[in-house]
Amino acid sequence: MNQNLNEWISQSILSFVETSSENTLGRFNEKAWEKPLVGFSRGDDELYAYYKKDIGSFYLSPKEFLEGTYPGKKFLPEEISVISWVLPHTEKTKEEQREQKLFPTERAALSRSDGENFNQRIAEYVVSILENEGYPAVSPMLSPLWQVHMSEKYQNASTWSERHTAHICGLGTFSLTDTLITPVGKAIRCGSVIAGIQLNPTERKYTKYNEYCLYFKNGSCLRCIARCPAGAISTKGHDKAKCMDYQTNVTNRHCREAYGLEMRYCGICQFGVPCESKIP
Repeated sequence: MNQNLNEWISQSILSFVETSSENTLGRFNEKAWEKPLVGFSRGDDELYAYYKKDIGSFYLSPKEFLEGTYPGKKFLPEEISVISWVLPHTEKTKEEQREQKLFPTERAALSRSDGENFNQRIAEYVVSILENEGYPAVSPMLSPLWQVHMSEKYQNASTWSERHTAHICGLGTFSLTDTLITPVGKAIRCGSVIAGIQLNPTERKYTKYNEYCLYFKNGSCLRCIARCPAGAISTKGHDKAKCMDYQTNVTNRHCREAYGLEMRYCGICQFGVPCESKIP
């Protein structure tokens, strides 16, 4: 495997985020995301098989996504790599969102609309540069293979998880709220691309899936519980149904009436907490 390929992909993503005019919160004419983190994993990483067993048989492996995208072609898991990136919110967005107790700010809401549109553009860009060099590639979030299912263990789940992928790619561990705590915190968004290319995997500097969370580390903090306006977080974890209900019936109406944006988004628990912008 060639480290130059890792560097080429990393620098391509960093440059695209830094220079693209599409990295913007439209009406504010300012960047949606700061400098991203990039990580890599192999298609035969044992955690992909574990997720399929733990989440549900509907969860697709990198091999299944790639072969579903390129019918008739066969790929060996060890010849597949997954590229993951983490996009940190801007300081302006975080500063405003820390002060909120019930609703997302306009900047935060736009990061979910305009910002997510740009996240998808990153995925399209990465797929295009890989395919131009002869490497088959697919963005799970843009694939018809990405679907929502009901997990017996986790309620609503999907055939691919950007956060779980980022975890496998060495970019962070999970919090009490199910969000990912990374070296730039958990006020982030994630994206990924699967490709038929051999890359060096990023070292995972953790052994437990939740070791960056202060509560799981020593029973302290619990700031996210106090921050959550839906009462969806407790020491038992994140209640997806309560969280979704609050977004559907409360913040969706606020975003529509206040900002003219139709969306389900809250994000309050990601901000104003010790893990907002770093590993606490």
